[in-house]
Amino acid sequence: MTDAAAAHMRRAIALARGQLGLTGENPAVGCVIVSGDGAVVGEGATAQGGRPHAEEIALEQAGAAASGATVYVTLEPCGARSSGALACADRLAAAGVARVHVACRDASPYADGRGLACLAEAGLLGEVGLLADEAAALYADYRPSGSASR
Repeated sequence: MTDAAAAHMRRAIALARGQLGLTGENPAVGCVIVSGDGAVVGEGATAQGGRPHAEEIALEQAGAAASGATVYVTLEPCGARSSGALACADRLAAAGVARVHVACRDASPYADGRGLACLAEAGLLGEVGLLADEAAALYADYRPSGSASR
């Protein structure tokens, strides 16, 4: 892990921390998108009520600059959505990001390895567990159920 990678994941953790208790049944997630030259081009945290997801917000902010970028996300991106909308793992792949680093796995039935598998199939999966000890505190009270849309 580089100092820059740690700094970007710590920023994602800080973004998520700011949304704790505000995201309904969904977990508070932070996401930072960094271009190839090291500039932050997008960032987001799960919105109040749980939607949109952090990755959606960060991708919208990044726009075309997401192509070829590296993503730092505090929790495994969803691999399916209860709403039927495009899952975050698929959104990241469609945006053309180069790599996705994940702090913690998500036991939700909408993720639970599905998001990681999608990223791996697309050749995007980077480090899993990056600053997991620091990010885990965000999810100490998160109890995924079949109704949460991660």
